[in-house]
Amino acid sequence: MTNRRTSERTYHHGDLRHAVLTAALDVIAAEGPGALSLRDLARRAGVSHAAPAHHFKDRTGLLTAIAAEGYDLLAEALADAPELRERGVRYVRFGRAHPAHFQVMFQPELLRGDDPDLVAARERAGEQLRAGVAELEETKRGDDARLAGIAAWSLAHGFATLLLSRNLDGPVGDRDPEDVFRALTGLLFAPER
Repeated sequence: MTNRRTSERTYHHGDLRHAVLTAALDVIAAEGPGALSLRDLARRAGVSHAAPAHHFKDRTGLLTAIAAEGYDLLAEALADAPELRERGVRYVRFGRAHPAHFQVMFQPELLRGDDPDLVAARERAGEQLRAGVAELEETKRGDDARLAGIAAWSLAHGFATLLLSRNLDGPVGDRDPEDVFRALTGLLFAPER
């Protein structure tokens, strides 16, 4: 007689895709994307070792799904921000709230760059970033909106990356990182006198 509980656990899972994504994010947050193994994730989800491949095909497919989810979350985080500085704050907040997504999203060598879900999610996040730059006065944006966008993205991404890698522990100290980012942008972009 087959043990029904073992059989169900091995062959059926209510939301396997979500369970595998959640387990993968936990592994990435703790050990980085290099530690991911579909076999280990299947074990954590309590399913057969082949089950995750039905949703993700392989490790690259799983990482691509994580990146696409991350870009969607980032687009949501940036939506309706009142101005570019606050979009930057929300970018930093996103990185702190979703460090595993953040690690994967910006490593193109780990991803299928032509995946339609990833391409669409990346575009949605990019639209939100560009919208913030478009709202800047032309005198602050200059002639090249694309270059201004790269500058804004570099500042927010660099700050978030340094924060997540704990390189700002000393300089930030006990202060709220979002307040520090606001102050930083204020110093760099203070009105000329």
